[in-house]
Amino acid sequence: MPSSCASDSPPPAGVLYVVATPIGHREDITLRALAVLKSASLVAAEDTRKSGELLRHFGIRARLVSYHEHNERERTPQLVSRLLAGETIALVSNAGTPGISDPGFRLVAAAAAAGVRVVPVPGPSAAIAALCASGLPTDAFVFEGFLPKKPGRRRRRLAALAAETRTVILYESPQRLAARAAELLEALGDRPAVLARELTKVHEEFFRGRLSGLLAELERRGEIKGECTLLIGPPEEEPPAGPGPAVREEIRRGLEAGRDPREVVREAALRHGLPRRELYREAVKLKHNRGEPAQGGSSENP
Repeated sequence: MPSSCASDSPPPAGVLYVVATPIGHREDITLRALAVLKSASLVAAEDTRKSGELLRHFGIRARLVSYHEHNERERTPQLVSRLLAGETIALVSNAGTPGISDPGFRLVAAAAAAGVRVVPVPGPSAAIAALCASGLPTDAFVFEGFLPKKPGRRRRRLAALAAETRTVILYESPQRLAARAAELLEALGDRPAVLARELTKVHEEFFRGRLSGLLAELERRGEIKGECTLLIGPPEEEPPAGPGPAVREEIRRGLEAGRDPREVVREAALRHGLPRRELYREAVKLKHNRGEPAQGGSSENP
């Protein structure tokens, strides 16, 4: 009976690495991600030009192939075949973690079903970065990604979210953000909300307040730019209390800086979802304690 040769056995399957890449600041990439990208047989990228720039920045020469929402159906079996032939593939998206509102799910599922080892290389994610700096509850949260584009499906999804008691994380384009904020306010009520814009980039910004305040701020600005992550806190068991020590301190600092009390009150009301009339009374009281007349007389309707 002839002995079997090594060539009669199929080659060992390769490995699919799911590699997170920076969402803005390039130095957020991990040492492990760089090592994997450098050693991979192939890098499957959502946008080969954008990923190519990242690789060149770190001096990495790699074979790139496109893998995006328009070709993932046909490209997935091709990549799985290469994995089964023993190649190592690194999957990357334009930014952040593949599969999180980005292409990747189909390839991961198909590779796992074929018995290929799938290895996560964790790193940046806009959803988690926004959540940890939001100031909203982090013990339980739900990631919704982008809400459905079709109005009927979106209304049904918003109706379901109205019963949600966890922090909700959404992605939205800046052009549609004001309209979404208005829909969320109507469907969920005036909950605490945080807008995280351009995370880890030069113009990184957080707006912390309530949905009504966020909507007012977006309407005031008229236009914003950049990638946006929107977080909505759980419903409160009791209506918001009056101005606490933190709010009073915020007003006091604004007054001591010589700012117009009306402007200080307007910003505090938007940020904390409190009535302007109540905050203006607090501003008048602080002015009085400092021995200064409040600008605009005793009006309580700033």
